[in-house]
Amino acid sequence: MSQYNEFSGVYSLLLTPFNWDRTLDYKTYEEYVEWQASFKPQHLFAVCGSSEMMELTQEERVKCAGLAVKNSNGVPVFATGNLESDFNAQIEEMKKLEQQGVSGLVFVTRGMCDKPDELYDYITSLASHTELPVVLYEFPGMHPHCMDSITYGKLAATGKIKGIKDTTCKMPEIEAKIAVQGDSNVLQANIPFLYDSYLKGARGVVATPTSCGADLFVKMWDEFSNGDLEAARKTHQNIIALDNCIDSGFCASAKYLVGLRGINMKWYTRGNHNLSPARIRSIEVWYDWAKENGILD
Repeated sequence: MSQYNEFSGVYSLLLTPFNWDRTLDYKTYEEYVEWQASFKPQHLFAVCGSSEMMELTQEERVKCAGLAVKNSNGVPVFATGNLESDFNAQIEEMKKLEQQGVSGLVFVTRGMCDKPDELYDYITSLASHTELPVVLYEFPGMHPHCMDSITYGKLAATGKIKGIKDTTCKMPEIEAKIAVQGDSNVLQANIPFLYDSYLKGARGVVATPTSCGADLFVKMWDEFSNGDLEAARKTHQNIIALDNCIDSGFCASAKYLVGLRGINMKWYTRGNHNLSPARIRSIEVWYDWAKENGILD
């Protein structure tokens, strides 16, 4: 366990529940956060891609982050703080998130990864305006989003950057970041390479299926970090099945599965997602199978 630290482990993503008119369903959100925290991940990640963060107003983002903190039962909450286009507005939102009690901030790479020197200066300058730890996020919604390992190594060496959500989905690039992570944490978003990346030295996971199956990810992390590699490998197989179940129509599909698991969450999103009757039935059949085989409750 010595290779891990307080910023390692499972970061469970938080979905945003909506009412039929696409206003936020804050009551369900609070229940959902408490449910996610009950699986005891190392962290919760509010205001993320799976939260539909680009479809939320700043006021909604800040409120969701605060409600996540309030209902997390002590699980540290990270939230994205640099979505506004203006640098000073980003600083203002960061301060609002700090006031809500988040434990750390997440910075997206903002489509600057083809300008590594500019990206380095931007991240270090923004980080200088907060005392909170920072995790980076290669958010696919802003291209180009994947940071090269040299730039990441330089940022990790500052000590301010505690990790990165790597979304390259390519083992050579994942390994390149792991080679320079130092005391920081390469956190994996790709499900097929999750077990492989752990073997190579990745120190955690921040992936879409944690939004509806965090218990499986906590189980796999505990197994792997305790040295039971065979058990972790088998749990990874179940995670692959979960990922395939929700891949089409995410994040509506994940919301529907959360509903099946006991949280009164509607599958509505602010995007153009639509779950057909056949897609809904597919999720139901898979969930029945997962329950019958003791994979999910």
